[in-house]
Amino acid sequence: MVMRGFVEPDGSVAQFSNLWNDGGFFPNGMMGFVAGFQIAVFAFVGIELVGTTAAEAQNPEVTLPRAIRAIPVRVLLFYVGSLIAIMAVTPWREIAPDRSPFVSMFTLAGLGIAASVVNFVVLTSATSSANAGIYSTSRMVYGLAQEGDAPAALGRLNSRKVPVNALLFSCMFLLSSLILLFSGETVLGAFTLVTTISALLFMFVWTIILASYMFYRRNRPHLHEASKFKMPGGVPMCWAVLAFFVFILWALTQQPDTLQALLLTPLWFVGLGVAWFFVRRQPHHLKRHDAFQRDLKEEARAAATE
Repeated sequence: MVMRGFVEPDGSVAQFSNLWNDGGFFPNGMMGFVAGFQIAVFAFVGIELVGTTAAEAQNPEVTLPRAIRAIPVRVLLFYVGSLIAIMAVTPWREIAPDRSPFVSMFTLAGLGIAASVVNFVVLTSATSSANAGIYSTSRMVYGLAQEGDAPAALGRLNSRKVPVNALLFSCMFLLSSLILLFSGETVLGAFTLVTTISALLFMFVWTIILASYMFYRRNRPHLHEASKFKMPGGVPMCWAVLAFFVFILWALTQQPDTLQALLLTPLWFVGLGVAWFFVRRQPHHLKRHDAFQRDLKEEARAAATE
């Protein structure tokens, strides 16, 4: 199928056969495909925010399933659909690394203000992503402070019921990006480092979520049975996702830049371990831990008597 109006400078015509011509889907071999998983995983960072908003949704039993079901549709439309459009218009050999493929595509279509439009979309998308990250991080830090797992000052609200201390604490880490930009040789190097470490940390978060889900199903099966919106696949799907994470870790070892980020990530966990060593000794945390253990024992006794 040929797309009318899209003609490359060399005379080639945009067509869907560009997707599989000139070497097929994997012209650089399977390792080139594997290397793309690093940025692909980073693109899905924050998808767990759908669950974070449950505490502030008016009707989570209705809105959350609707939002979760919309995620695959959005992935197919905005990720897969855009990639198909770009590669159909511009063959992969002609995509310039220093120029946006969206700008090239719109320019071929005769849209003279393509660069301005794309830059506007990119800036608004980045702002939206940053806003979502600040929102989720500040709420999580606030929740940790309420549970005794973070300093109490981070759990205070202002007159508008906003956790302003947790918000400022979250924004402080945004300034670290300036250090990375000026300390690295290139912006792309800093971007690769940040995206890889971010993907690794959120894979850890997703692993904790999966482990919590399996722990929840094993220890509170009656609550799971009463749930109106169950995860498709259940426990087997959790193990499948964990196996996929192992594959991603292996993929990150195959490129020098992602391997460097992989080796630096344990430093973050060392810092968390040191902080946890002091937090777990706080009286409030010990009291909450003991209460949680008592609740588990009571639930186990109640389930045994039924």
